[in-house]
Amino acid sequence: MGRRILVAGCGSIAAVKLPQLVSSLVQHGAQVRCVLSPKAEQFVSPLALASLSRHPCSLEAHQWDPCQPRPLHIALAEWAELVLVAPLSVTTMARLVHGLADTLLSSTLLASQAPLLVAPAMNTAMWEAPAVQANWQALCHWPRLLPLEPSSGLLACDSRGMGRLPELELILQGTRAALVTGGVADLKGLRILCSAGPTREFLDPVRCLTNPSSGRMGVAMALMARLRGAAVELVHGPLSNVPPSWLEPLETCPVVSAAEMGAALAQRLPQVDGLVMAAAVADHGPGLTSSVKWPKGALPNPLPLQEVADLSAGLASQLRRDQWMLGFAAQQGLDRARALEKQERKGFDWIFLNAIDLAGQGFGQQTNGGILIWGDGREQGLNTQDKAALAGAIWSALAKELHQFHRSGPDKV
Repeated sequence: MGRRILVAGCGSIAAVKLPQLVSSLVQHGAQVRCVLSPKAEQFVSPLALASLSRHPCSLEAHQWDPCQPRPLHIALAEWAELVLVAPLSVTTMARLVHGLADTLLSSTLLASQAPLLVAPAMNTAMWEAPAVQANWQALCHWPRLLPLEPSSGLLACDSRGMGRLPELELILQGTRAALVTGGVADLKGLRILCSAGPTREFLDPVRCLTNPSSGRMGVAMALMARLRGAAVELVHGPLSNVPPSWLEPLETCPVVSAAEMGAALAQRLPQVDGLVMAAAVADHGPGLTSSVKWPKGALPNPLPLQEVADLSAGLASQLRRDQWMLGFAAQQGLDRARALEKQERKGFDWIFLNAIDLAGQGFGQQTNGGILIWGDGREQGLNTQDKAALAGAIWSALAKELHQFHRSGPDKV
């Protein structure tokens, strides 16, 4: 990341996760400083945060320390390129909404003009209280603010429900998105449908034709769009090597076969502005199937195959002029001519070409890279990088066009 991040912790038992969060940010190359509310000091060691961040941890007692050459809350606010509040407590949320600068932490947050990422953590009943929900909705309308709602699970009070601090992996991706956009929800107002992962075409209950796609790229596209303000639906095949927390903010529809994926996408297509076809749909299925397992010696040899319907082309034929489609082409080598032919044949408005035989760009890896190609032949090369970072770079390249997209010519339906 290589950026200056101010990590703020409030009074919640979830503050015990702050050392791990700070350590992760530092390992990703960020410069980190920490500030704690008076209550947070009771949950986490300021010494631990100072040791992990390599900077003093700022506390309430330091606010008007005569050794400080400038007001500490101003110095911290001006230093930060991003302010990350995790956990955000009920009390600090109320202070922000009502402009109460009566603590070092609230003064710093109110004085900052940097992007603000907030992740609440509290008891379910507190989270659902009308006053808290009203404050939360008010806070979510702040400019330059990226909100991460709490997740559901077992809480420190032994109850289950909404209120858990989002997983650290999700907070890290939220941090990435906020740094890229400056906290601006540049995809807000868009309704996006994404596909991800492989499909499986079963020969019998235990054997299938599939491919080694993990689904990580498609899920990353969906997650980054959601973090940047879009309403996102994700239709995905069997996933692997995808952090479960990436799915938490998304409305998901798991499927198995190409037919199931096609039906799920077609059902949702009329309600969205655009479709991201990142799924690795099987090209062929077995021409012969059985409801019981074939004995090993009785397997058909050779196995008859049948082509699977081209989902992308079929969906593209249903698009209105105000709907767009982004496709992916995983190929041997960076063959632009072949990618452009696929783009035209399938009806993509843009296509992302990546070479599966280049280091860091194959199926199942955590990284990817390649070339984003427009229909008019323009292109933008994107370096091999973490798939979540790459997804952010793709959205950054397209964000302005998506809000004003309108295809020339008649509707396809």
